[in-house]
Amino acid sequence: MAEEPVNVNGFRELARQTLPKMYYDFFTGGAEDQYTLKENEEAFHRITIQPKILVDMSSIDLSTMVLGYSISMPVMIAPTSRHKLANPSGEIATARAASTCNTIMVLSISSTCTLEEVAACCNAVRFFQLCVYKRRDITAKLVQRAENNGYKAIVLTGDSPRHGRREADIKNKIIIQELKNVEGLLSTKIVTDKGSNLDALANQTRDPSFTWEDIGWLKSITKLPILIKGVLTHEDALKALEVGAAGIIVSNHGGRQLDYCPPTISVLEEVVHAVGGKVPVFLDGGVRRGTDIFKAMALGAQAVLVGRPVLYGLAAKGENGVRRVLEMLKEELELTMALSGCSNVKEITRSHVRTKHDRQLLSLL
Repeated sequence: MAEEPVNVNGFRELARQTLPKMYYDFFTGGAEDQYTLKENEEAFHRITIQPKILVDMSSIDLSTMVLGYSISMPVMIAPTSRHKLANPSGEIATARAASTCNTIMVLSISSTCTLEEVAACCNAVRFFQLCVYKRRDITAKLVQRAENNGYKAIVLTGDSPRHGRREADIKNKIIIQELKNVEGLLSTKIVTDKGSNLDALANQTRDPSFTWEDIGWLKSITKLPILIKGVLTHEDALKALEVGAAGIIVSNHGGRQLDYCPPTISVLEEVVHAVGGKVPVFLDGGVRRGTDIFKAMALGAQAVLVGRPVLYGLAAKGENGVRRVLEMLKEELELTMALSGCSNVKEITRSHVRTKHDRQLLSLL
């Protein structure tokens, strides 16, 4: 019998033992050389924490607000696709774990349960992640269905005009079942002899011409706030403000799109400075520890989103596995805050971390 994991990384090994190799590779893999995939985690290791000692830590509050919704900790579930490949209960199990832990789940447009099924299964606050299809009428129907079913925000993925080159999927010739949310609206039966049918599916259906100018159209079809996911630069952060984004997610798609783009934690502060507090900034990519969450908060993130660890927990132990992953991250963050002298998330400040750049500057003094 496998040992109970002591941290979220332990769930990765359980998932590897549980899943068919093709599906494990699908969840774990990144683009091309996987430089960005690895750096998303490694870049956190280069940031140190500067604790404040002899502070009253008898009570610690991890709760925070996201777009007006109170959640128990600054950790949300990132949009990841095809949860039924990890567990037969799919996104329903993930949503129920989010509800139990009182946090927000972002449902992927490429979910294997419909957005209606997920909405009906529990009371979790849910956002809906959107890729824009060439068929704008289908995109509009999906947005309207999300709004009608109580989703509280649209998360627009901006970094995927084409599908990243994920070589493990190509080698495995992965074939994925049809997407439930577009069943009856869009044919997703793609036959290809060139490896992964994911590449062919994404490139045949998504609209590569969608630009900043088109966000006005998206705003015209919904009353929901729109968060833009995939921002990595000062320039794009300013554009997101110009088009009226309600929030920004600093993300490189978990290292699955453009390889050799920067790890997200390394550009978070650049985006935060560009935004200047006008809208909240969130981060995903490489978060595996409570210390990672603390570092992101110190560099200006309002919360983080976690993707792969949730899938590993789901694969290993279903709904309970997802819940345990979230609980572990919460417990680790609480301990980090206690040992760093922060009794609530607002007390986590820039002075609590030192980056590689900070150390270089100090060496010049």
